[in-house]
Amino acid sequence: MEFVLETALNLLGFLVGLVLGIFAYIGFKNTGSPTLFRLNIAFFSIGIGFGVVGFGYLTESFILNYVKVDMWIQTLGIGIQTIGYFFIAFSHGIKSFFPKSRYFKSIAVPLFIIPGNSIEHIIRSISFILLVYGTIETIMSYMENRKKSTIFVAAGLGLLAMGEFLGWYSVVFPQSVLYFISISTKIAGLGALFIPISQVPLRGVRFGSNI
Repeated sequence: MEFVLETALNLLGFLVGLVLGIFAYIGFKNTGSPTLFRLNIAFFSIGIGFGVVGFGYLTESFILNYVKVDMWIQTLGIGIQTIGYFFIAFSHGIKSFFPKSRYFKSIAVPLFIIPGNSIEHIIRSISFILLVYGTIETIMSYMENRKKSTIFVAAGLGLLAMGEFLGWYSVVFPQSVLYFISISTKIAGLGALFIPISQVPLRGVRFGSNI
């Protein structure tokens, strides 16, 4: 039952990411907006990341008849999603990969206290930092323009960050329900982003500032 739910959630994330990527691509084709082009790459990457995990689990379980699914599939999927999160952060005009402020340095601290410093933990930590950066930048943008759609962007990025944070701890506590909550939270975040993204196929925007 857990396997079915886990696979279904990842496939749902794949579909949601794909739809968001299509909307961003339509917007880019109609407007030539560089921001929408970056978001197109971001959402397709996030969707493909979910798809790699979902279809990978299905392939190994039903076609290859593996008793235990290889963890490298999940690591690969999360890595592809992180590429998407980087492009989301880049849409805010990120100037350096790790910001110099003390606040962001404190966020980066968990990179050095992770048990075993595994690849998956490192990738999730990087994703979390990028998403928190995007969330804060979007909130600051809302304080300037007061556009309601910006709230959905901030909420979406915040939920994605929370999902990565929970996913981070789901590796530490593998027998808990944190992983399922993590995926569900990330899908909810993508759903929140769908609201403003679906409104911009006919106009160029700067993600988090003019949506």
